[in-house]
Amino acid sequence: MEVVDSSTDEALLARAREGQFAAFQSLVDRYQRRVYGLAWRITRHAADAEDVTQQTFLSLIENLTAFRGVSAAGWILRIATNHALKVLRRRRSQPHVSWSETDANDSYSTLPHPDFIADWQAPPEVLVQRQETRQAIEAALEELDDKYRVVFILRDIEELSVRETAEALDISEANVKVRLLRARLMLRERLVREFGDEATRVFPDHRHD
Repeated sequence: MEVVDSSTDEALLARAREGQFAAFQSLVDRYQRRVYGLAWRITRHAADAEDVTQQTFLSLIENLTAFRGVSAAGWILRIATNHALKVLRRRRSQPHVSWSETDANDSYSTLPHPDFIADWQAPPEVLVQRQETRQAIEAALEELDDKYRVVFILRDIEELSVRETAEALDISEANVKVRLLRARLMLRERLVREFGDEATRVFPDHRHD
């Protein structure tokens, strides 16, 4: 029967720093699927996600003494995010693009106006259980600009804090909040078009400006 180590992540990191490889292996077992899932959502490519997963744990074992935070999970996912973003930069042949760069859209004053407002066809907690809803969310995520998609993944899927997300992407906490809100608004627009009740649709005032 397999014995599962119930130690905290931080305790496992401490033991791994002392040279206990079994503790490091426990961390790998605990986070491998989560790191792969994060990498896949960012890169949208299985082979790249596998490579990011391997690189993440190589970096982890090479930098065990560098951990100074309070959240081992946040640190591990930050490493994974950095490797996944490197893949995106290579894919776009833009190795020097910085995620810390801001533009006019990183402001509350430029948030998108909804074009489709309606009640849901069913309660959100029911919709989210449907396979078609999950597929629609994945499709909508793929259509988002990378900088909004990645923030949404880190905050709303991986549930990193605003601070952890800001550190992972090297942007300000204010930019995290704006980009997350923009991502949520764009995703909601797409999902309401698919799962909104047409009979309750209303047209925002800005359409008549």
